Amino acid sequence: MNIFHKITLESLKKSRTRTLVTIVGVMLSAAMITSVATFAVSLQNYMINGAAVKYGNWHVAIPNGESSFLSEQREDSRVESVVGLQNIGYAPLEDGLNPDKPYLFVTGWNKEALKELPIKLISGRLPENSGEVLIPAHIAANGGVNIMVGDTINLAIGERIKGDRKLSQHDAYCAGEEALVSKTEKTYKVVGICRRPAIEEYSAPGYTMITTEDTVPSESYTVFITLKNPYQVHSYVDSISDYYSHVLNDDVLRFMGLSGEKMITILLYSIVAILVALVMLGSVFLIYNSFNISLNERMHQFGILMSVGATEKQLRNSVLFEGLCVGAVGIPLGILVGIPSIRLVLALVEKNFANAMYDTVPLALVLSIPVLIGAAVISLITILISAYIPAKKAARTPVMECIRQTNEVKVDEKAIKISRFARRFYGLEEILALKNFKRNKRRYRSIILSLTLSVVLFVTANSFGTYLKQIGEGSAMVSEDYDICFYTRDMAQSDMLQLYDEMKTAEGVTGSAYQALSTYSCVLNVSDLPQNFLNEFGELIGYDGKNETVEIKLDVQFVENGVYENLLKGLGLSQTEFTGQDQNMIMTGILPLHWYTQQQPMEFMLPSKNGEQVKKLSATFVKDYPDLLPSDPGDWSGYTLMIIAPYEVKPQFDALDNTVKPAKLGMTFQSENPGRSTAEMKTIIEGANITSYYNLYNLYEILEQNRNLSFVVNLFSVVFIAMITLIGIANVFNTISTNVKLRRRELAMLRSVGMSDKDFNQMMCFECVLYGGRTMLWGLPLSGVLSYLIYKGMELGGGNITFVFPWKSMTISVFGVLLIVFVTMVYAINKIRKENIIDALRDDMT
Repeated sequence: MNIFHKITLESLKKSRTRTLVTIVGVMLSAAMITSVATFAVSLQNYMINGAAVKYGNWHVAIPNGESSFLSEQREDSRVESVVGLQNIGYAPLEDGLNPDKPYLFVTGWNKEALKELPIKLISGRLPENSGEVLIPAHIAANGGVNIMVGDTINLAIGERIKGDRKLSQHDAYCAGEEALVSKTEKTYKVVGICRRPAIEEYSAPGYTMITTEDTVPSESYTVFITLKNPYQVHSYVDSISDYYSHVLNDDVLRFMGLSGEKMITILLYSIVAILVALVMLGSVFLIYNSFNISLNERMHQFGILMSVGATEKQLRNSVLFEGLCVGAVGIPLGILVGIPSIRLVLALVEKNFANAMYDTVPLALVLSIPVLIGAAVISLITILISAYIPAKKAARTPVMECIRQTNEVKVDEKAIKISRFARRFYGLEEILALKNFKRNKRRYRSIILSLTLSVVLFVTANSFGTYLKQIGEGSAMVSEDYDICFYTRDMAQSDMLQLYDEMKTAEGVTGSAYQALSTYSCVLNVSDLPQNFLNEFGELIGYDGKNETVEIKLDVQFVENGVYENLLKGLGLSQTEFTGQDQNMIMTGILPLHWYTQQQPMEFMLPSKNGEQVKKLSATFVKDYPDLLPSDPGDWSGYTLMIIAPYEVKPQFDALDNTVKPAKLGMTFQSENPGRSTAEMKTIIEGANITSYYNLYNLYEILEQNRNLSFVVNLFSVVFIAMITLIGIANVFNTISTNVKLRRRELAMLRSVGMSDKDFNQMMCFECVLYGGRTMLWGLPLSGVLSYLIYKGMELGGGNITFVFPWKSMTISVFGVLLIVFVTMVYAINKIRKENIIDALRDDMT
């Protein structure tokens, strides 16, 4: 160890408090970087494992492989496992309603396939021989053909041919361009019903039916390949692409960044990069200030060393060695603190992730050696950047300036001049503080910069968390008035009401209601519509600016009579006025920018298609209405005019035959146990032989998932803000306490000439106010601008959020800055007061 390194170590020992605070800052920085990176890796691993359980742990599928290809892949050194499914063939689906899915596709699975590929049974059991078959539930829900467990089906099995090419499940249906060539007749007994197999693409032309592998080898196999190294997937595909078509398991590979859709991976690592950059920014300022202050203390020492021949390189290396010493202690401690910290956070959110995403996959801590090394390297780079800038500056300072220390305080009469107003307004103590502030601008800039950075980081981190919370709450806008919802457009009203009577008896159901939503064409007087509506939608509704009437879409929501009466009661409306065959009705109006309401009722005319009948309506606007059924894609036309009516008047509207599209029928249920009730309702629906397309939602479960995601977002926001705040506090404490220490001779001189403790405290309190005022002058506007930029960035990224000015976090930062500055000042001054005044006056530090 050379003499410069020894001197550096002695300086670190001498300034124990500053060294300790610097090490704590480095430790916090390394801990945060380690935690953020480790969480990203753990979350990525969780998503990969969850997708593998849900969609299958394979990487490449070959839809039309041969038995020889199957054998070759089992011998390939790149392949970990191979699963082959026999492609038995296609059969036409009689009376199917989906024109893009006209076939049944029969495939033979062996025991290995049944074990490796995900299948979710709804009822029945798995097939045990080649005469039994398992069918997917969406044959009924999507195809409109009802096949029950126990049925026997006869199929004419064949191949899809287009020209001279044989088509597979990966090839979408080509109407008029392909033909089904029958080869054999097969009879199967249906032994079970399952969910749509994950291996069946949504664009596949056939509903996948599963039987056991035939003893006779097949001519064609669908081969599922799992590679030992998934990152070789593209080179593997390139090696076989000349002979076989392939399908990638994008649901799994996208989380590795290996599919064409890299948005999720980019988003995850972009957020990690932003968080790491924020941590580095705060850490650089903290550590930079520490080294800058350290150099101010050692400047006299550097001048003496340069006078006896020390070179710039030697002095620069001395400061960098100081950084390495601090890093050698702080970085390992930071990593050791970061790992158990993120383990604790993962333990807190594991249940929430399970409820929101994959309940069969644990959110486990994944330690990656490259990630830990990367965190250590980033932390070391942060330290070296922080140390190099002041080291370079110190090494270039002239020798005599270092010895005399005239570079830090340069007195300029104009610079320290105090205005007459200030002299009249301030006392001696305030003027002394103000002059010292003006005289030592470089040191004070460092303090104000540290405080400003702390305020900006705190406010912007809070704003980021606020908008994340808004996004979570926006996705959680699910009705809380009911737990379970069923709706359909294809079912007859009588069948829906019969099904309703059965479903409301499901276990746990405590309340229920039914409703219908129909859209009609009606005629309105133009004078009843607001001008902004006509400007926005005039062309859409055919208004030319001259007609007195206009034809417009009107939604009518028919609710159960009892629900309608309760609604009237809740709104304080007269049941006499709003009930009966021709009475006034309730109406809601939603325009693109605001609710539309008016004092007087609006009149509508609903003509029948043949024009022989006309129904006149009068509706009064209200702002409260019962929860609607979920919207279908494309339902929202940019505006809504809706009448709420009792179900008993629905026949009057039906008689007009004036609907724009089929009525949406729905049922809603409240339940003590929504999960159990939903499961029983599914059994009731399956037993009722329903072939109409329908949706059954457990809204309570969806709401709970959103709540869990909101909890996760809030927890990580709080943890991140807390860590950033700690870095800011350490930064401010280090800077202010050392600055006060550098002024020990000046403060001792004031005490020696008779300044009382009261006046001394008054002067220091005024300095605290100066720090706080200057900090807020820069920090609050800057943090407000950055908060708005965060809002605009997240809005442009698709977030449905509203701008919230960060008053609350700004207020907290104002009081926080004043408190931190005051506490730090008190700590530093108390230490100086304990020193002997004579010893402090002899000090030649400044």
